[in-house]
Amino acid sequence: MKFTVSSQLLNTRLQNLAKVIASKNAMSILENFLFEVNNGVLTITTSDNENTMKSRLQLDEVDSDGRITIRSRTLLEAVKELPDQPLQFDIDTESMAIKIHYQNGEYNLTGQPADEYPMAKGVEGECASLVIDAESLIDSVGRAIFATAQDELRPVMNGVYFDLNQEHLIIVATDGHKMVRNLLPDIKSEQPAAFVLPKKPATLLRSILTKEDGDVTIKFNNSNAEIMFASGSLTCRLIEGKYPNYNAVIPQNNNNKLTVDRKAFLSGLRRVLPFASESSELVRLQMTNGKLEISSEDIDFAVSAKESLICDYNGQPMEIGFRGSALLEILSNLESEQVDMLLASPSDAGIIVPTEQTDKVSVLMLIMPMLLND
Repeated sequence: MKFTVSSQLLNTRLQNLAKVIASKNAMSILENFLFEVNNGVLTITTSDNENTMKSRLQLDEVDSDGRITIRSRTLLEAVKELPDQPLQFDIDTESMAIKIHYQNGEYNLTGQPADEYPMAKGVEGECASLVIDAESLIDSVGRAIFATAQDELRPVMNGVYFDLNQEHLIIVATDGHKMVRNLLPDIKSEQPAAFVLPKKPATLLRSILTKEDGDVTIKFNNSNAEIMFASGSLTCRLIEGKYPNYNAVIPQNNNNKLTVDRKAFLSGLRRVLPFASESSELVRLQMTNGKLEISSEDIDFAVSAKESLICDYNGQPMEIGFRGSALLEILSNLESEQVDMLLASPSDAGIIVPTEQTDKVSVLMLIMPMLLND
């Protein structure tokens, strides 16, 4: 079997595929790339037994079909050192000998039989599906990942929840202290359906998809999902269980509204946070008409800091506390120039939203307050 492929294109695909491979595998062959050539298309597969990713490349020059697995570490190191040029693979599928010819030399490797590579099962039986454009999926999942939990007792909190109904698609993540909710009004289904995508495949999607991938189709049942995009697919095991009612924690009577420049708020918070107690990371926000004061202190080390920002505030004068690192993450994962913080009282959750929302997605972030000891 012989075929030719661009070194730069191959390197890009291999680097993305390698993110699936686990550092420790129960089966040694899962440390390999599976190469399959069929009808002029090269399909490269990696798996960790729970997540399987495939990437397809159209070949300009190929003489026959075939299958083989190649040690990932060796191939990655070899290809990434090459400038962009055609690579000719010459593979003997009987002896497992592999020769890779490039402009000034050649590599010699030994593969393993492809039959030993475990093949992932697709989504079987009754399933649901949704179609979403790659840009919206990248943005929504990327915006939500930081809010996922690491909770052994409640594994459903460790993923990103997709909630599809007749009115919209909601992509949400929460760890019980902070929450991100993306509402996409253009994606809906007559039959409500939902699933929890684990953090690893969610992270993979954010890193491998591009805005040019067009529409992404997600097929899913109670246990597995298959995510198909222009250049390949990702099959993964889902987290089973009932996701908490995320709408129940959103306070409704938020009569106090703070509007502030996001970058100025973020910069001020970064300057004040180092002076907060390491254990609590408590940061105080004091709001009055036209002024936001950010402050922190660590009594044990007799240090403190405070900073004032110009803002637009409509409501009763209020002082509220938040975990600084969580507030920092929320502000860092928004993109708007200004943000609105909607508050009901110092003991209710704070809602943070972009001042200007887009038509494609409505973003809401929530953060639980901390008790202030006056």
